Amino acid sequence: MKLKQYTQYKELDFPWINEIPKGWEIFRAKYLFKQIDIRSSNGEEELLSVSERYGVTPRKNVNVTMFKAESYRGYKLCWPGDLVINSLWAWMQGLGFSKYHGIVSTAYGVYRLKDFYKIHYKYFDYLFRSSTYLWELRVRSKGIWRSRYQLTDDAFMTMPVIVPPKYEQKQIVKFLDFKCGKIAKFIRNKRSLIKLLKEQKQAIINQVVTKGINSHAKMKPSGVEWIGNIPEHWQYFKLKRLVQFNPSKSELGNEVKMSDRVVFLPMEAVSIDGKIKCIYKYELSEIWNGFTYFKRGDVVIAKITPCFENGKGAYLEKLETSFGFGTTEFIVIRPTKKIRGDFLYYVTMNSKFRKDGEEIMTGAAGQKRVSTDFVKNYIIALPLTDEQDQIVKYIKKKLEGVDYLIEKTKHQIELIQEYSTRLISDVVTGKVDVRDVKIQDAADKKLLDEIDASEEIGENGNDIKEVPDGN
Repeated sequence: MKLKQYTQYKELDFPWINEIPKGWEIFRAKYLFKQIDIRSSNGEEELLSVSERYGVTPRKNVNVTMFKAESYRGYKLCWPGDLVINSLWAWMQGLGFSKYHGIVSTAYGVYRLKDFYKIHYKYFDYLFRSSTYLWELRVRSKGIWRSRYQLTDDAFMTMPVIVPPKYEQKQIVKFLDFKCGKIAKFIRNKRSLIKLLKEQKQAIINQVVTKGINSHAKMKPSGVEWIGNIPEHWQYFKLKRLVQFNPSKSELGNEVKMSDRVVFLPMEAVSIDGKIKCIYKYELSEIWNGFTYFKRGDVVIAKITPCFENGKGAYLEKLETSFGFGTTEFIVIRPTKKIRGDFLYYVTMNSKFRKDGEEIMTGAAGQKRVSTDFVKNYIIALPLTDEQDQIVKYIKKKLEGVDYLIEKTKHQIELIQEYSTRLISDVVTGKVDVRDVKIQDAADKKLLDEIDASEEIGENGNDIKEVPDGN
């Protein structure tokens, strides 16, 4: 479907847009919205969160680690159709119109469309969350550095807002709901494929780290229920007999200087498929205290929910500095001569290991952790190091094709998301005309309401923002 432009435009003097269709208008937000500041008397309403990806959604639907208040009494109330803005993250699309009645932080802004414009509030949801409006939101958000920009009430209320005629707002919403519903269905199907491929990866790992790669090997009972039979020449051990846990940074001695820069790994720098991003580097003086120490060749596993269950961890073979520091939510395991580091990593990726750890986690909801003692006392089956090397090579070869398909599918999702971003921006700003587009009454658009944030977590698990100040 090729969309045409409007026949007539009028010029504007804004850095982020230079024209809109003739017949459209520009209003300051204060003429369209009124500020709402009604507080909860008991704090028992649904707690809502506002973020770039999900807009406004129940906090329970997104896995985030953040301050949990003893009471939410006095939090701001909002209702369906209200605009909620996370003032610190508005410049990163941390805003949206709520579909829920609930409570939000007192640091958030809550605004309600005045009656004349209230019918088509979803047009404004598409508009404010479009890539075009990022520039306006960024410029109006003031601060010192990128995580401290803030959009004040006055800054929002003086913001220019594009307003098409009401009947066009309705058509724009209808068109974008339909198109975004199609896109949502495509993405859901692709994510389902990725899930199946990851299950295939997991099955390969589970099989070979407990049974080996020789299907004709003579077997014997391991004496451990979850392991079952193992190759006759294998042995089984508690992990603490094979590795060192959480080594001390004191081993570095006096060979380092506080001015040395080393890699820092926050949780978001470690993926669920064992990859690390060495993009953060700090002087030792900034991270020497209060963080987790490790060396190249160690294995790290996340201990907090849901990162542990999702498989966050890595073999630090490619750490860009000889040692580094990271989030306190890591358990560090150092292999010895009895067990290869990459084999050890695959052992910790075994789904049974993750499931057993999940069952014995302790702590408050959303803050549960697996204990180091659980990992220390976990029993694994172990071949000699030469066979460990063979198993690792086998796993890597078997996973190559699966990983290729996963990355290809992820790329397809990224492309359709980029298309969606461009399409929304073009439609809500009048670069293309959708007034005469015939839209089927298809059920696909319902996916916009059916797909909630919890379905999209997956890739990074619970990304704990534990990066030293000043980064």
